[in-house]
Amino acid sequence: MKNPFFYNKILLIALVALFVKCKEAPQDDTPWINLFDGTSLNGWHQKGGDAEYTVREGTIVGSTVHDTPNSFLTTDKTYGDFILELDYKVDSTMNSGIQIRSNSYPYYKDGRVHGYQVEIDPSKRSWSGGIYDESRRGWLNTLENNPEAQKAFKQNDWNHYRIEAIGDTIKTWINDVPASHLVDDKTASGFISLQVHSIKPDNNEGTEIVWKNIRILTDSVSKYSTKSPIEPILTNNQLTIDENKNGWKLLWDGKTTNGWRGAKLDSFPEKGWKIENGVLSVLASGGEESTAGGDIVTTEQYSDFELKVDFKLTPGANSGIKYYVDTKLNKGEGSSIGLEYQILDDDLHPDAKLGNHEGSRTVGSLYDLIQADTNKPIKPVGEWNTAHIISNNNHVEHWLNGVKILEYERKSDVYKKLVSESKYAKWPNFGELDKGEILLQDHGDLVSFKNIKIRPLNNNQ
Repeated sequence: MKNPFFYNKILLIALVALFVKCKEAPQDDTPWINLFDGTSLNGWHQKGGDAEYTVREGTIVGSTVHDTPNSFLTTDKTYGDFILELDYKVDSTMNSGIQIRSNSYPYYKDGRVHGYQVEIDPSKRSWSGGIYDESRRGWLNTLENNPEAQKAFKQNDWNHYRIEAIGDTIKTWINDVPASHLVDDKTASGFISLQVHSIKPDNNEGTEIVWKNIRILTDSVSKYSTKSPIEPILTNNQLTIDENKNGWKLLWDGKTTNGWRGAKLDSFPEKGWKIENGVLSVLASGGEESTAGGDIVTTEQYSDFELKVDFKLTPGANSGIKYYVDTKLNKGEGSSIGLEYQILDDDLHPDAKLGNHEGSRTVGSLYDLIQADTNKPIKPVGEWNTAHIISNNNHVEHWLNGVKILEYERKSDVYKKLVSESKYAKWPNFGELDKGEILLQDHGDLVSFKNIKIRPLNNNQ
């Protein structure tokens, strides 16, 4: 007969061992929040195209359809700093991605979703975990120099992503292998989206990508951040991958005064301007025009070009970006003469209500000649904005934060009439130079600049 005491003793020992093991096992107290409840698409909505999103067996399934642009299943909430984890499985013929810190505005490409995308790439290129700037700047962090991350992707199987977006730094992991490390301050917050890419007519409709275990951490994110061994890619005062391919060059290197001089000097001003932490600033000196360090201009001249400049205003500030400048004109007091993309605090500076043409001294306007679109997407004072000027065969466009806000034909009869009615009427053939310097204006107010880039057009430079 079996001894029941013996078996009870064995059972007791097993229970004690199990209790000790459970007590010793660390508990995950990380305050994760589930973004997907496993049964519905509550908390999500669709933007962009008409791909199909459904819930199946605790997963979100995205299916391709023909004749539609990229589709995005988007969180109802927006997020700034966070850590995001999720699992996905993708068909080997598909391209997809996870949008983070992304946005959709009616004024920007008719509401097109734009922002950072963590790539899902099952192709031979194997850039899954790389960072692409959707509908803006293109590739920011590719993986051709990270073979370990390229090999980490599992074809036709579940893959795990960890994405950290904290401050200006974005880091990604694929199946616990470090993939990308980007330092970029273009966008601080936005929604999260699951992308179903558009397909070509000869691709099969109904191809799927599946996501599950979608969770986010927004509380004390720095405490839970993981160190990445990858050297970060820095974008401030650097050319992006696409800019390098398309012939852009830096007009300012972010560190020195190389390529610039005082508009009325042979060298860079000894006062009135400051270079610090990758930012070039004209200092406050009482709001007068060119009375401190004075304007600065490029040491080279440009004819047809594209120019991009990030600028940041302080309250009540005034400055400008001039082009087709002739520094030989106006050797006396005041600023050098040229066409001007106005930089101004429209709310606080009185110039916003002045000018011979109504509204022509507001931010983004062609100063004193043409008013910028009143619905222009200007960011608040203290935040960075991007000015973009295109001049090609005398057709000129002003853009602000990715939106065209005015255009005109230089040297046309309409243009000449505007000049004749402005403060520039006293300057013969104003703004009609075939080639000139680019100028940043000293108007006595603190204004900062960075990411100053130019692309010469039509091989004229």
